[in-house]
Amino acid sequence: MTYGYIRVSTDKQTVENQRFEILRFCESNALTVDGWIEETISGTKAPDKRKLGALLKDVHEGDLILCAELSRLGRSLFMIMEILSECMRKGVRVWTIKDNYRLGEDIQSKVLAFAFGLSAEIERDLISQRTKEALDRKRAEGVRLGRPAGALNKSVKLTGKEEAIRILRAEGTNWAQIARLLHVDRSTLVRFAQSRGLYEPPAVREKVSYIA
Repeated sequence: MTYGYIRVSTDKQTVENQRFEILRFCESNALTVDGWIEETISGTKAPDKRKLGALLKDVHEGDLILCAELSRLGRSLFMIMEILSECMRKGVRVWTIKDNYRLGEDIQSKVLAFAFGLSAEIERDLISQRTKEALDRKRAEGVRLGRPAGALNKSVKLTGKEEAIRILRAEGTNWAQIARLLHVDRSTLVRFAQSRGLYEPPAVREKVSYIA
């Protein structure tokens, strides 16, 4: 299956330019788009809050996702790397028109996969460093961080990390990324965040419709 993925940030933008780029590429390469996924949403939103997330769950080995450029997948390096790494894990190809990226099974893709993994690791380190710097600023401002004296659940691994979680969420880091940074399961993190009033329920996901 070949899918054309199109994303615009606001309803003032048009999807037609991206559709034209993809269709022109398909015509030149004897490809046919089996389904279109179009959405109007910010690229800062996590994939699981977009139609893209549903697509990534539905695709199978050998499928091809076409998009105009990598920036259509996300607005941060870390997010794009995660998406591409997931596609490589499932054996799904991702081709972009303007950037001329060809993520597949060849040696170039294997080199890219290594670069993706390294870049994601660097990005995680940068997120961790930004969090530490933000916490240091809070301490310098006299804000008391950590578990209040006499608080319950002393054995909870995440106790005392509420401010770090709050800062990471404010920066747009998703729950799965935060869980990896804090070395806990995502479900553990979400339960903890709910108990501390830090968790905002996700918006109801719109059912993906593939337009033939």
